[in-house]
Amino acid sequence: MMSKYPLLGMPLVELQKLVKELGMPGFAAKQLASWLYEKKVNSIDEMTNLSLRHRELLKQGYEVGVSAPVDEMRSVDGTVKYLYSVGDGHFVEAVYIPDEERATLCISSQVGCKMNCKFCMTGKQGFKANLTAAQIINQIHSLPERDKLTNIVMMGMGEPLDNLDEVLKALHVLTGDYGYAWSPKRITVSSVGLRRGLKRFIEECDCHLAISLHAPIPLLRADLMPVERSFSIVEMVDLLRNYDFSKQRRLSFEYIVFKGVNDSLVYAKELVKLLRGLDCRMNLIRYHAIPGVNLEGTDMDTMVAFRDYLTSHGLFATIRASRGEDIFAACGMLSTAKQEEQNREENPAEIEDKE
Repeated sequence: MMSKYPLLGMPLVELQKLVKELGMPGFAAKQLASWLYEKKVNSIDEMTNLSLRHRELLKQGYEVGVSAPVDEMRSVDGTVKYLYSVGDGHFVEAVYIPDEERATLCISSQVGCKMNCKFCMTGKQGFKANLTAAQIINQIHSLPERDKLTNIVMMGMGEPLDNLDEVLKALHVLTGDYGYAWSPKRITVSSVGLRRGLKRFIEECDCHLAISLHAPIPLLRADLMPVERSFSIVEMVDLLRNYDFSKQRRLSFEYIVFKGVNDSLVYAKELVKLLRGLDCRMNLIRYHAIPGVNLEGTDMDTMVAFRDYLTSHGLFATIRASRGEDIFAACGMLSTAKQEEQNREENPAEIEDKE
């Protein structure tokens, strides 16, 4: 049986094209958008201001495309990690982080990742597939705590700029007046920095940008992050200097602090030198150990001294609170390799058919 195409994740322009192709009235596109993104329905049958004939016509080839999480893990600190099935035996994780008056959801853009950063568990999983806009949006749409959300960060599994078309489509739906109507100021997209995608992202989207930096010296960064060899941090900063981040849009850099690797004030001085004059902030992150990687997190006193040096030299820095480490939901710890392996063991015939 042929699977149906999801309506979820379609921007208004695609919905307009769809209703035209099906011979439906033009105004039906906005009705569809309202049902999908404002009323957040789960089925075409719930779209009651569409005629029965048009609903049946839609159902022949389309579905809303909503799927609830298939599993969850809860941390002692209130963080919840949700597992979503994205077809073909693949899964992604999203992390809900409640914090007083804020509630943030960390979502994924790919199954696995090609970037293979030394410290990241997702990279160790390898790359499996790009998520569609529908699969990206579904992590939000189907979240049990959906109505409590105040912020979204695309810092989960995958490199967003490596799946830019679908990511931009999802962001358009999230921020569009016809869609979820989120302010771009409530959404942050994190990237290691890809030459081919960074410029386009900045120019086509108003969401905040967070760059995974982790070392101010190219040779050290290349050891931690292979992407440095194809687009150096120096080139990236030069590109970023062409844009204005002094107004509503925020530019930040993520810096995981590793013991004896990048935690001395020598590196703090290099960061100040590298980013001087750029309107940005620095988020210092404690390293969360993952299996098979010979790296350690530094102590809090060292992180505080590092932060204070940066701030006193004009580079505003904060130490990000660690959340969900006990359920492998913290920064750099997301991976569904075990779940996918288990799924293959339990359903070998089904997987073979799909392949």
